[in-house]
Amino acid sequence: MNLKSAAALEIERLESLHPKGFDLSLDRIRRLMERLGNPHRRLPPVIHIAGTNGKGSATAFCRALLEARGLTVHVHTSPHLVNWHERYRLAGKLVDDDLLAETIARVAKANNGEAITVFEILTAVMFVLFSEHPADVAIVEVGLGGRYDSTNLIEKPACALIMPISLDHETYLGDRVELIAAEKAGIIKRGFPVVIGAQESDTALEVLSDTALRLQCPLTVYGQDFVALEENGRMVYQDEHGLFDISLPVLPGRHQLANAAAAIAACKAAGFPVSARMAEEAMLNVRWPGRMQKIEGGKLTRLAPSGAEIWLDGGHNPGAGIVVAEALAEQEERFPRPLFLISGMLNTKDQTGYFRAFEGMARRVYTVPITSSNAGAPVGELAARAMQAGLNAEPISSIEHALQLLKENWDPDEIAPRILIGGSLYLVGEALELNGTPPT
Repeated sequence: MNLKSAAALEIERLESLHPKGFDLSLDRIRRLMERLGNPHRRLPPVIHIAGTNGKGSATAFCRALLEARGLTVHVHTSPHLVNWHERYRLAGKLVDDDLLAETIARVAKANNGEAITVFEILTAVMFVLFSEHPADVAIVEVGLGGRYDSTNLIEKPACALIMPISLDHETYLGDRVELIAAEKAGIIKRGFPVVIGAQESDTALEVLSDTALRLQCPLTVYGQDFVALEENGRMVYQDEHGLFDISLPVLPGRHQLANAAAAIAACKAAGFPVSARMAEEAMLNVRWPGRMQKIEGGKLTRLAPSGAEIWLDGGHNPGAGIVVAEALAEQEERFPRPLFLISGMLNTKDQTGYFRAFEGMARRVYTVPITSSNAGAPVGELAARAMQAGLNAEPISSIEHALQLLKENWDPDEIAPRILIGGSLYLVGEALELNGTPPT
C-alpha cells in the first residue's frame, strides 16, 4: 500500500461511516475541536475567503503575493481535482501523504464515531495541520456558504475577503442573491477587516456592506476604495495609497484583474503591505489549476485533432459560464478557432443557465458523464439542457470518445479547434488525471 492510498482509504472509510454530504451546522465541529484541544485558536494570521465565483483565484493570488513578500503560507482549498492532499499546503508545499493519513486517523479517533460530515473531519484536519506546522500566514477558502461552513470557527481573521456572489447551491443557501450574500457574510467578524471583491449584484454588495458596517469592521470595497483596469496591455491597480502599473496576470481572462485586485486589497487589509515589485512577481507566478488552464501536452492533446487548443475550467454555474465565455472570447479575438465544448455537470446545477453563456460561440457541445461523483447529470438530459440554451449538443460516453470523434471527423484544411472541457471541477479532475498532469 502506498502512502497516497493510505490517505485515500482513510477517507473512503470515513465516507462509509458518515455518508451525509452537507449538514450546515457548527455544533459537531465545535465538539470535535474541543476534543482536539481547539487547534483553530492556534493558527497564524488567517485570510478567510468566501464567494460564489473567484474565491479559488483570489486564494491563488493571495498566496502568490505573500510568497513574493518572502512569507511562508499555509493554504486550504476545496474540492481537490485529482488527489485529496491538494486541499492542504503547508508552508507552500502540498502536505505529505503519510502525514495526511496519520492526521485524518487522529482526528477520526477523536471524533469517536459520532455523527459528522466528511468535510467537517477534513476541515478539522486543516486546523490541526495548520496549528502544528509553522507558517507566517494562512489562507482558508470557505467550502459552502459561510455562516455555517465548518471553516467558520476562525474567530479573529486578519481579513475576511468576499468574492463575487451569484446563485449557486440554492438548496442549501437560498434561491435569492440576498439570502446567499447573507450566508457568505457570516464569515465577517466584529471589528476585523473586510474586503469586498467586485460584485455583480448591488443587492449582494448592500448586504455585505451593511453587515460589515453593523459589526464595525474596517471595510474596503472594489469600485469604491480600489480598482483594477487594463491599459496598454498592462494592469493598473489603484487605491487611496497610489497605483501599480504591472504585468497582466498570467491567469487568462479580464475578470482576473478584479480577482487580483481583491487579493492585493486583502493582503494590505490583513497587515501585509504590497509593493509594486511583489505585485509584478505575483501576477507572473500565480497558478490556479482547473480554471482556464491550458493543456500543453499529454494524452488529451494526442487524442484531439492535431494542433487543437485545449482548455480546462471547472466553473459550474451561470456566473462562471459568463466569465469563461468572456475569457474564450478574448482568446478568439487573438486567434480565431472554432469552439467545441466537452461538458459534464452535476444534476444539482443550473445547467441551462451555464450553457446559455456559450450561445452563438460554440459550434457543438459533447455532453459526457462524470464518473467521480454519484450526482453527475445523465448525458442525455445534459444534452437536452444545452439544446434548451440554443446549442447543438450530442451525448457521448467519455472525454476520450469526444476527442477521438472530433479528431476522426476534423477536416485537416480547417483551423484546428479550441476545446473547452468543463462544467464541473469533478470533470476537470478526471481530465487532469486522464492527461497524467495532476496539480503539484
